[in-house]
Amino acid sequence: MASSHIPHSLKSSATAGTKGPFPARGHDHARCVTSALDEAQNLCASKGARLTALRQKVLELVWESHKPVGAYEVLAALKVDRPGAKPPTVYRALEFLLDHGLIHRIERLNAYVGCACPGEKHSGQFLICTECGCAAELQDASIIKALTQGAESAGFELERPLVEVEGKCSACREGRGQP
Repeated sequence: MASSHIPHSLKSSATAGTKGPFPARGHDHARCVTSALDEAQNLCASKGARLTALRQKVLELVWESHKPVGAYEVLAALKVDRPGAKPPTVYRALEFLLDHGLIHRIERLNAYVGCACPGEKHSGQFLICTECGCAAELQDASIIKALTQGAESAGFELERPLVEVEGKCSACREGRGQP
């Protein structure tokens, strides 16, 4: 049976009555961000990579909500503390975070979200709510298996099986709005 992965930082939310990987209304987002930053520090230390203060700040800005954030939104927020920040600064930091599996790029939105499972090899499977804008990451082996089988039967080899699905999260469907 297929199972979706619940991010480490959302596990308490998942047991608090939310349906699936979206955070429950009122979840402790500060804890969510702290957990993501701690995991990033540990992962980078284990790889001998340097998570500089700037890279950490960019990661924190990406994790500010569960909504995908564009590079120029990150730049605008970064300029509050670093007025001299320029686009290349942000793009280099985002590239580092992508290369180390700490964030994902949502292609359709040209935006970034924090990786729910840093350090684990996986493909991006994203549910994007068209109403509140939140995005949730899944890891469902049956999705990858179906994509791989379909591609192979078409004589195609998958390189990066990214899945982005739009719809409405349970909170929006139930009229409760953004978590």
